[in-house]
Amino acid sequence: MDKVVLAYSGGLDTSIIIPWLKENYGYEVIAFCANVGQGEELEPVRDKALRSGASKVYIEDLVEEFVSDYVFPVLKAGAIYERKYLLGTSFARPLMAKRMVEIAEKEGAVAICHGATGKGNDQVRFELTVKAFNPNLKVIAPWREWTIRSREEAIDYAKAHGIEVPVTKEKIYSSDRNLWHISHEGGDLEDPWNEPQNHLYTLTVPPEEAPDQPTYVVVGFEQGIPKSIGGQSMGPVELLTELNRLGGANGVGIVTMVENRLVGMKSRGVYETPGGTILFAAHEELERLTLDRRTLQMKEQLASKYAELVYDGNWFSKLKQALDAFVDVTQQTVTGEVKVKLYKGSCTAVASRSPYSLYNEEMATFGADEIYSQKDAEGFINLFGLPLKIQALMSKRMG
Repeated sequence: MDKVVLAYSGGLDTSIIIPWLKENYGYEVIAFCANVGQGEELEPVRDKALRSGASKVYIEDLVEEFVSDYVFPVLKAGAIYERKYLLGTSFARPLMAKRMVEIAEKEGAVAICHGATGKGNDQVRFELTVKAFNPNLKVIAPWREWTIRSREEAIDYAKAHGIEVPVTKEKIYSSDRNLWHISHEGGDLEDPWNEPQNHLYTLTVPPEEAPDQPTYVVVGFEQGIPKSIGGQSMGPVELLTELNRLGGANGVGIVTMVENRLVGMKSRGVYETPGGTILFAAHEELERLTLDRRTLQMKEQLASKYAELVYDGNWFSKLKQALDAFVDVTQQTVTGEVKVKLYKGSCTAVASRSPYSLYNEEMATFGADEIYSQKDAEGFINLFGLPLKIQALMSKRMG
């Protein structure tokens, strides 16, 4: 019997895929579940997969690798998709898919399978990763094949096969969670005029319910990588977990947006990224202190392209590898501390310091100084404005 490795979460879609694969392909199904910090007990997932018909279940702890090798590179790049989305789902999929290929090769499987819909971005992220590492593997995407057309129909299929699922027709949101964020889509959120209801939030309190006094947090970085909170050194998982707690308690990191999916349509969702919002604000402020103007401007331009590559599933492309090399050079002096103020949903970097600071108080002061001659500005302006002067003279001559 041929084998297939299924990306399994225990949610609605992947729960019904196991019996569907056996009925329609006759494959032996090996379920793979990656712990990327979704914050729930994963051991019941094993039993559920086996009861649903899987022959074997892999549950692997990839949290540290996820934060160190996938979250932090995006943070260093300053990559935000369409100026709002911090890419939480986007960079989790390549890690999962890469491990699925490794398991498929170990088990001698002929195919991998995912539960991503034919309308979404995740199908691309999974499958581009498979192509990058083993293009000979077959990819099965049930949502592109079966007759099920809605989550309501998927729920009916699950009931008909005696499979418990964590959603109902009344509570039908599609959510994806990892240590970086949680996303919410579907249901009443599909109407952009509907404001998200407070009961939706999982990682954060509603901003209006946050404390009336601000919370200050000091984040320390070494070469662009966050290393400490309040002067206390922490590992990547511990640090992000604590920032999620602090940000969530202050209503920080909620984003509601209509975004452009890769497949061409717009979608509407809600993202909660409390710790990530703090890290982006702090990292950006430290770069302003330690990077020169041209480097900072170029980095800002490339950050948009970097975010698009990640969003589109090109994590393992040559272009992203080249951009990573550029980013790493820029981060050599991004070391120091940033103080961030959290207050009722706002997240503001209010102070920064670095041994590599390019800010020179003696140069910038409005008081008396001995190292900058203000007379030099006259010659600079004359030369800098020379093209404008020549243009004006020509226009006057030509009438």
